[in-house]
Amino acid sequence: MELNDKVAVITGAGAGIGRALAIGFIAKGARHVVCTDLDATSAAETVELIGDKASSAVLDVSSQSDIEALVQRTLLSQGYIDIFVSNAGYAQGGGLKLDTEDWKKMMEVHMWSHLNAARAVLPSMIERGGGYILNTASAAGLLTQIDSGPYAVSKHAAVAFAEWLSINYQDKGIGVSVLCPQAVRTNILGPRLKNSAKKSTRQASKDGILEPEVVADDCIRAIEEERFMVLPHPEVATYFKRKADDYERWLGGMRRFREKLRSASDSASASKGNS
Repeated sequence: MELNDKVAVITGAGAGIGRALAIGFIAKGARHVVCTDLDATSAAETVELIGDKASSAVLDVSSQSDIEALVQRTLLSQGYIDIFVSNAGYAQGGGLKLDTEDWKKMMEVHMWSHLNAARAVLPSMIERGGGYILNTASAAGLLTQIDSGPYAVSKHAAVAFAEWLSINYQDKGIGVSVLCPQAVRTNILGPRLKNSAKKSTRQASKDGILEPEVVADDCIRAIEEERFMVLPHPEVATYFKRKADDYERWLGGMRRFREKLRSASDSASASKGNS
């Protein structure tokens, strides 16, 4: 798909990958980008960086009615939507001790948001003869997230849903891509790691922290090529292949990796305490 003269909607566009995509789309010739975020100020700041080819909106991606209303407003103001980027997300560690509501919220933001968006935008795209959906998942959706059960599960669901969309709607002119990065320098990393140049002991940072602009460029190339899988960290493809080739061996390796991360974290904490 060519981005020239296209209309795009991006969730989570107040910072990070979403903001970089909004700027990148306009640089590629997009006619208009709707920058949505739960934080109105952040979304407006993205629009200020772009100018009159962008507009902002407050959006709770976990709400089907809110996404439907946004889509309808955009169709009225712009005439059509060519690309919908379902990108909003957040991080939370923990597992079985987390409340069920915490698990549900992860699913609402990382999975139901993609479903909400597809339900809202696909009818008009199909009526026009085509469109594109880019869903942000994570390398955790192909592998796992050791320190967060709900993050791993919700991102697996996001990948599965994108697969299902691609299989069932390609013949209706709908392109689908799913973004599965490891660590990206966004708010999800937290202030300390986001602003640090040092190597982290966290799982997702093992292969380096990428800048949002690098990830956005990879996403744009994927849309232009109509390529399903977007892997800004190429190492993820190797890990995923190892997982598929020998699941038992992969599980054993991840258990050892977990212990290595714990040991490194304990050492870092001890060193900090003695300094």
